[in-house]
Amino acid sequence: MDPILSSLITPGTDDGESLLERAFAEAIDRSETTDETTERVLEAAHEQFRRIGIRRSTMEDVAKRAGVSRITVYRRFSTKDSLVQQVIRREFRRYFDRFLLDIRGAETVAERVEIGFAGSLRAIRNNPLIGGLMDTEPEIVVPSMISDGGRTMTTVSRFVAGRLGREQRAGTIAVEVDVEVVAEMMVRISTSFLVTPSSHIDLDDDLQVRALARRFLVPMLEPADHRSR
Repeated sequence: MDPILSSLITPGTDDGESLLERAFAEAIDRSETTDETTERVLEAAHEQFRRIGIRRSTMEDVAKRAGVSRITVYRRFSTKDSLVQQVIRREFRRYFDRFLLDIRGAETVAERVEIGFAGSLRAIRNNPLIGGLMDTEPEIVVPSMISDGGRTMTTVSRFVAGRLGREQRAGTIAVEVDVEVVAEMMVRISTSFLVTPSSHIDLDDDLQVRALARRFLVPMLEPADHRSR
């Protein structure tokens, strides 16, 4: 795997968390804070990577785009890898935040699953950075999703399982349903569509994607004996 994104899925912090895991935690407790200059550098790096790609971009490019000195960038990010990691982490935090916002207005658990599934695929595919890298530098991004011993999938599954657990405690999902397994199945299906686009499902058509979720994902929230009947 490319070393630039290796710590997206492998422990990159003192407590052994990957960047994706940290982004998940920050989306929940909203603990991340940055000063104005750091935010400016991150925005410039995001734009630089989106336009030029990660491999061809340099710290000098980012400094120029941010309107600061190269020393200023290095004081906040000692290496290009650490800058890339922070930019990617921030994008995934935005993904988690977007998911929570999308499902807020849904009235039923089935509707939340439909909206969450369609919105998740759309958020990743249309993200100017992540989606763009999947098109231009898939050899960097795709391995980070599927060749990490399940770490990325486990992190996102935890997020989904947490939401399903809330539904279960609220009584909208039966206690017999194993929300951990259901969450993993949902994430595996989403990942499959992201990595290998379908020739039968138009992922740009929200109605089609939601219908898919209604037909195949929502029934997983019912107890097995209920489905058999």
